Amino acid sequence: MKFYVKYMVSIRCRKIVHDKFEKLGLAYKGIDMSEVEVKDNITLKQREKLREELFLSGFELLDDSKAGMIEKIKDAIIDLVHYSEELPKIKNSDFLSDKLDYDYTYMANLFSEATGITIEHYIISQKIERAKHLLLFDDLNLTEIAYKLNYCNVGHLSQQFKKVTGLTPTFFKHLKQKKHTTEK
Repeated sequence: MKFYVKYMVSIRCRKIVHDKFEKLGLAYKGIDMSEVEVKDNITLKQREKLREELFLSGFELLDDSKAGMIEKIKDAIIDLVHYSEELPKIKNSDFLSDKLDYDYTYMANLFSEATGITIEHYIISQKIERAKHLLLFDDLNLTEIAYKLNYCNVGHLSQQFKKVTGLTPTFFKHLKQKKHTTEK
């Protein structure tokens, strides 16, 4: 069972959420972004106590319908970025609105409130993860990867890659190749 907790994504906030689960004796598998996966089913009373404890720290336990919408948004983005041969040439907002049949502004506000990041930042992080995979496991050059991920040019991809990872795509690929040759 997964719970969705509205909090800013930071180490301090994760620690507070962790402490609340510990205080209530609720075992969980992990805390990721705004998501906490509980190992066992919990009672309604435990859920309400968790809601109260989180509220005291400024956090919100999201109801299932909102949490379900967040998951649908994430799933649609992951499908789009990781499983499409080539990203469509339409705006992300139009794609998500058409795919999920909801107003984009509603989804964007809900997503930001629940996760602490915008949909666009989530899309960028997924695109960079895909770019890392393509750099390591495909024979595509940077221009082909930029095209595949719908970047207007290699410079834009490189700029976002460095912002997210702290490394240039070329240096990232070089590090992985260097590590691979030293392991042999």
